[in-house]
Amino acid sequence: MGDHPGNHGSTSLASAVVCVPARNEAERLPRLLRALAAQEGSSTAAPLKVVVVANNCTDGTADSARALESSGAIDTLSLRLIEETFVGIAAHVGTARRRALDEGAAWLDASGTPDGVLLTTDADAWLDPSWVAANLRALERAEIVGGRLVIDAEDETDPALAAFHARVERYWAGVRALEDTLDPPPHDPAPRHGDHTGGSLALRASLYRAVGGLPTIPRGEDNALVAAVQRAGGRLRHCPAVSVRVSARTAGRAEGGMATEMLRRSRVVREGEAYQLPVSTHWQTVILRRAALRRAFREGASAASLHALGLDAADLAAIDVPGCPNDIAFVERAHARLEARDGPAAECGLDEAVAAVEALAAFLKRETAA
Repeated sequence: MGDHPGNHGSTSLASAVVCVPARNEAERLPRLLRALAAQEGSSTAAPLKVVVVANNCTDGTADSARALESSGAIDTLSLRLIEETFVGIAAHVGTARRRALDEGAAWLDASGTPDGVLLTTDADAWLDPSWVAANLRALERAEIVGGRLVIDAEDETDPALAAFHARVERYWAGVRALEDTLDPPPHDPAPRHGDHTGGSLALRASLYRAVGGLPTIPRGEDNALVAAVQRAGGRLRHCPAVSVRVSARTAGRAEGGMATEMLRRSRVVREGEAYQLPVSTHWQTVILRRAALRRAFREGASAASLHALGLDAADLAAIDVPGCPNDIAFVERAHARLEARDGPAAECGLDEAVAAVEALAAFLKRETAA
């Protein structure tokens, strides 16, 4: 297996399946299916496999997909449409996305390509024709790929809100600049974005099974899957060639999802609600600690050096240092233990946060170059 959970060559579109949860998306799902039908390399002779789980729908989502399929407009897709009604505590996006991904993995198994690629996106996403192909190329040097989320308003954009989105992105770009100076990930070089959500994820089905599949939790199921892959030693790539346009709508389908954040930002701009982010020194501390953990592992991870970094005997037993295939696995497992004890980060307002993180990144870059 080597230093990573899987090192593979290129994968053809025939060995890939796109997995989509859809709840009350009768209006937007046909647009996504048309975009998937237009993916580079898809044809009637070699259709792209797509699984849609229409869950808990009351608006005819499944009917809209069937009508589009019957029209012949998506003949370059091989579509599996599953209607489900999840009840009680299972009625959330984590269960629906898990169902779609599990069906996709089973489809690859039955097709004789158990090491094929699973991709997932959301039913309201806009996709470029290169989306699948770009993901497959990125997976040649990574185990999991996150696509950049580009906020794309369906109606006329409020200039003040668009400017706010841009300032938030500047903040996170500054955080990545700190990382590039203090602990640059060789498998995820700049330029890169910082998104790895259910709006755009890709990984091999064999790895998906090996880490136990997508956690069926009400929110954050996408980040939890990425974390599981990293704890297994997988390389996460934020490939700039992979992006999706996502809705700026404020009435969403998933609790705690993108719509919740869009609603929050709208309140900030229109009503003056506070919007705070961690101070720059928080990220400096976190990144330096991760760099120290990585260095300790590479140098042999003696008990004394690990204790000095704050890891006690219980931590080391949970981390299973000898069982870590590489430094990625060790850092992710160790950092999760330490982060749980950190407490909340100090925060400040957005404009102050942007200025501080950019100033710190510039200072550290100068210091490193000197």
